[in-house]
Amino acid sequence: MRIGILGSGTLAAALGEGWSRAQHEVVIGGRSRDDKAERLAERLGRGALAVAPHAAATGRDAVLLAVAWDGVASALGLAGASDGVLKGTPLIDSTNAVAHGVGALLTGPGESMAGGIAGLAPGAQVVKTSPLFPADQWGSAPGGGRSGVTVAMRGDDAAALRLVGELVRDVGGTPAVLGALERVRQLEEVAGFVIGLAFAGFDPHLAVPRVPSPG
Repeated sequence: MRIGILGSGTLAAALGEGWSRAQHEVVIGGRSRDDKAERLAERLGRGALAVAPHAAATGRDAVLLAVAWDGVASALGLAGASDGVLKGTPLIDSTNAVAHGVGALLTGPGESMAGGIAGLAPGAQVVKTSPLFPADQWGSAPGGGRSGVTVAMRGDDAAALRLVGELVRDVGGTPAVLGALERVRQLEEVAGFVIGLAFAGFDPHLAVPRVPSPG
């Protein structure tokens, strides 16, 4: 697939590496006069390129939005999202609008980050993926000694969900589709819950009962 990544941080690097290793074509959309994207593309190798954000969003099979929550509007603006560049494109929302160390959501009452992103990118097929795991766990390869993480997802388009599910599997994860975007705030609240527990010194794994595998 042809994958565009808006962002050049740790999650962009981990997923970009996994997707490059899976033989996908990866481009990194960096801001002007920012060489982080070029350094990341060089590190990824396998034909990865650093391009302008608009080029990273145009003509792609999927686009990953991997920027800090307060940089979303700027990143999508540079990509030309308001002009419909992302119309019909699966847009993977991995943002985490949560107060650092506290876990409180930074969106308004009843609002969601994914909903805001959908408004900034008209026509895009937004798929929210739960940002609960460190980037290096996303990047584990299948068969590499880890069982991989379960990535909860919500979205309104079945084809977009299937495609993003394939990309999750390509980096060693297991996609779990939990329905449409109308309840996406639930995923974002869970992120705040997990972060709040972790920063309070508790293991989030012990706060959720383990369910026996069926069969």
